[in-house]
Amino acid sequence: MDIFASLQTKLAGDVLALAKSGALPAAVTEKTDTLIVEPPRDPSHGDAATPAALMLAKLAKSKPRDIADIIAEKMAAWPEVASVDIAGPGFINLRLEADYVVQLIPSVLAQGLRYGQAAEPGDSSPINVEYVSANPTGPLHMGHCRGAVFGDALASLLEFAGHQVTREYYINDAGSQIATLARS
Repeated sequence: MDIFASLQTKLAGDVLALAKSGALPAAVTEKTDTLIVEPPRDPSHGDAATPAALMLAKLAKSKPRDIADIIAEKMAAWPEVASVDIAGPGFINLRLEADYVVQLIPSVLAQGLRYGQAAEPGDSSPINVEYVSANPTGPLHMGHCRGAVFGDALASLLEFAGHQVTREYYINDAGSQIATLARS
């Protein structure tokens, strides 16, 4: 399990505990399996971030900032967290303890290229990744190559994470453009 998945599991457990204790409305338990902990868009905001308060606000019938205050207080007690900040309408940003990150290095090294791979397959429903070939009736450019490489890389990443992926690489050799080309 990677750092973010570990923190996400811990966050879900804390939200359930907060709902059970009455600090948060019981309705928020409907969303605990969809809570997200991810790298922040701006690295200066910390090591991890969650929009959990924003996701739970509607169910809690409360302001996201108020929910963020409750959740952030709980997260601040985590031993792996150095500091917690609330930004904007209720984003929660975390800075991790350096010791926590350093302790993960042996596990990362032991897993090697398997680090980050799902222990069990993800959602069993299929994922279809579609990407398009170059248009045979127009000029070629690097964007055509980029689309193929990006589509294949995305499909490989999803497979690595445990999903069942179908790749569809369309060969654009049908339709009105090709009919026009054939007539000419």
